[in-house]
Amino acid sequence: MSLFSTILSKLGFGQKTDPAAPKSAPPAAAPEAPREAPAVATPAAVPAMAQVDVVAKLEALAAANSQKLNWKVSIVDLLKLLALDSSLDARKGLAVELGCPKDKMGDSAQMNMWLHKTVLQKLADNGGNIPKELL
Repeated sequence: MSLFSTILSKLGFGQKTDPAAPKSAPPAAAPEAPREAPAVATPAAVPAMAQVDVVAKLEALAAANSQKLNWKVSIVDLLKLLALDSSLDARKGLAVELGCPKDKMGDSAQMNMWLHKTVLQKLADNGGNIPKELL
């Protein structure tokens, strides 16, 4: 599992909003598949994925953590808050995974700033509720 996938998982991405909803509901609509209406019903399945309130989850983790971690500006603190490896090697691996430009990879401060912004943007791209001021 990639480090970014682990971040998504720790924040609850990919979980259904209604755990009682059976996964077999879309196949039940399969007999109607020849009609166009079920094709419209398929995109309606997308809202079944929970939108993750990233800020609320991270704030709750920060409140429960004995360290004062500034996850809003620091990728190291963000990773620590999620109980993930925040070492330089781990951050370099995440930067490579997310496509960090080579010119930023040579300067850890620039890489860290790029990485923090990119991680938050990718969380938003995956359905995370991230305020614009953090992006």
